[in-house]
Amino acid sequence: MSRRDSVRTLLSLLLLPAALSCSSQREPLSVAAHPWPGYALMFLAAGEGWIGSDAVRLVETASATESMQRLTAGEIDAAALTLDETLSLLAQGLRLQVVLVFNLSSGADALVAKPQVADLRALAGKRVGMENTAVGALMLQSALNSVALKPQDVQVVPMTVDQHLAAWERDEVDAVVSFEPVVGMLLAAHGQMLFDSTALPDTIIDVLAVTERALEDAHKRRALQALVKGHFLALHHLRSNPADAAYRLAPRLGESGPNALRSFRGLLLPDEHENGHLLRRNGRLLEVADSLSRLMFEWGHIERRPALDRLVDDRLLPRPEELSR
Repeated sequence: MSRRDSVRTLLSLLLLPAALSCSSQREPLSVAAHPWPGYALMFLAAGEGWIGSDAVRLVETASATESMQRLTAGEIDAAALTLDETLSLLAQGLRLQVVLVFNLSSGADALVAKPQVADLRALAGKRVGMENTAVGALMLQSALNSVALKPQDVQVVPMTVDQHLAAWERDEVDAVVSFEPVVGMLLAAHGQMLFDSTALPDTIIDVLAVTERALEDAHKRRALQALVKGHFLALHHLRSNPADAAYRLAPRLGESGPNALRSFRGLLLPDEHENGHLLRRNGRLLEVADSLSRLMFEWGHIERRPALDRLVDDRLLPRPEELSR
């Protein structure tokens, strides 16, 4: 080997760690989300090119359970989850921060029953299908508490949201705790709504939970900013041109174009200004998280209350002038 070749080889070995570092920095931000109308705006933004495809990879999962499993396994950088699901992961020791509020549920989550189940009291002894997550447990327990029933008074049938409709059609359940767009499908299949999230104001909140590891990576943090900005661009488009937005969202929401907006029934979609109020250090989200974690601990859904001092981060929210395309 010539001296020149030796020098070239030595330089390549010396530069290899830097090259690997640059390569890892170029890895896209990976974000998991299961089917839910509040998360659909991210996918609209990605489809319209408002988020760099090389910067963000949206991972479609079948359920919140799968998203949480992937987050716990370190397979993804962030996930769209409910606040209580985020608190459950924090209680398990996962280091997460909330950088975006997608929506607040005000009727979009519901307990739907077959016609023969007349009311909540008639659920005693009946089969109730639900996802094994904190939000499902909170919905069911709150519904039963309202009529002095306990969870052990019903037969809970664990199943992920993608199994709800099929189980209903096969008559494997008498009622289901679910959410849109599945709730709408169940109501169309002669279901009746016995309880919904209007009874739990400021409790079921969907957020973007990000690992602290991803937030500390400069490249992924910039990608996260692009994702958050893209979500609000899509929200502005939904509000300014709902007919066009509905057409573009229809395939993801499983509805025809004109009916796609029905999936947003019962959802409050906070814009960037409202997000700013929610995500402040002394903002509403932290207040709700404190109350919710106390309730989850008292009901035995978590073994310990997580520290919330680093839960929220509003620094990635775009300024109004950044949303002019």
